[in-house]
Amino acid sequence: MKNLKVWVVLSITPRSFTSAVRRNRGIKVIMGNGVIMTNLLIKWFVKDYQNKSDFKVRESYGKFAGLVGIASNFLLFLIKITVGTLFNSIAITADAVNNLSDSGSSVVTLLGFKMSGKPADAQHPYGHARMEYLSGLIVSFIIMFFGIQLIQSSVAKIIHPQATRFNLITILALIVSILIKFWQHLFYRKIARIIDSTTLIATSTDSRNDILATGAVLMAATVSHLTGFNLDGYMGVAVALFILVSGVKLVMDTSNPLLGTAPTKEMVDSIYQKILSYDNIIGLHDLTVHSYGVAQIFASVHCEVSAERDIMECHDLIDNIERDFLKDQGIKLVIHLDPVATNDGKTNQLKATLENIIGKISPEIGIHDFRVVWGVGHSNLIFDVVVPFDFQWNDQELANLIRAKIHEINPDYRAVITIDHHYVPSV
Repeated sequence: MKNLKVWVVLSITPRSFTSAVRRNRGIKVIMGNGVIMTNLLIKWFVKDYQNKSDFKVRESYGKFAGLVGIASNFLLFLIKITVGTLFNSIAITADAVNNLSDSGSSVVTLLGFKMSGKPADAQHPYGHARMEYLSGLIVSFIIMFFGIQLIQSSVAKIIHPQATRFNLITILALIVSILIKFWQHLFYRKIARIIDSTTLIATSTDSRNDILATGAVLMAATVSHLTGFNLDGYMGVAVALFILVSGVKLVMDTSNPLLGTAPTKEMVDSIYQKILSYDNIIGLHDLTVHSYGVAQIFASVHCEVSAERDIMECHDLIDNIERDFLKDQGIKLVIHLDPVATNDGKTNQLKATLENIIGKISPEIGIHDFRVVWGVGHSNLIFDVVVPFDFQWNDQELANLIRAKIHEINPDYRAVITIDHHYVPSV
């Protein structure tokens, strides 16, 4: 028993826990068995589990993860609430309520995946896939609510302390809880990676955090027993604050997809590369990408073609590009056709000069839709400048700088500039 107490005190801090995971062969065996168990469960309960690109299979993965979360977290709640009540520990009881909230969160996750699988209708023409994001946000608020409630009960325990009873059952219950939470973390992380789910990534992180929270409860029970100083209420506050902070972070993480996030650099580059691989596409700009869920990605872009080419031929080209994107990448792409005069040598030379000026100002910006209205007293240079959202100068400063550079070339040139904030590729 004494050796067990010493092991508990030395091994439950986050750093030592991580080191133990890396070094201890027994824990590695547990990890390996956990992965094997996860794979078996997926094979048994997820129909056609290898067809990950199918939206219905993705929905099955999500609902399965929700059911597993409901069952395992409710089991942990029953174990801890029993131990916390029998041995008068507010910290263990707080941790039990945390597991109950996790079980409730899994119910929301289950419903979210089920509702996100509903097809489009007249009121929701883009489908219901964003319900997955909404369910993640609800889970985050549930976590925050329970964190506040547990702070109140833990403060009451500090003001009116009661002796806690420490024994082997308490230790074993908490160690079992840590092992189950560790398996949950691996389970959620694996499925989140399979179906690319931000909701399950957040749930996996929450399970990992629960390992540390339960470890803190175990440490409080051990230290209180060894020193006689009652840490139960204080550790209850610590666990509650940990839950509250995790809830706030999850609110921020899960609200981002609802607000609308920028596409990854890899996606922007892949779209540019694919479109530019088609013959007769001179350039592209004004790319926008937005999603209504993982399987509902919409995009629009302006593609430049030679103005001298037949319009029907160009229309057929962009139709083919749109169909290829839907077939190959599942992206519903809409292309706006921009004809560009390619046989006007004077205009092309002036455009090359302007591109050189823009490149010297910053390699992060570029121009498109360039045209010139030649006049007797002056000539208008009309173009858009593509600028990253976090560019070093504001729009007015940049426009004034470009106008000054153009004025140096010829005082009769007047620049009509539109600052365009869109995704800038790295290719």
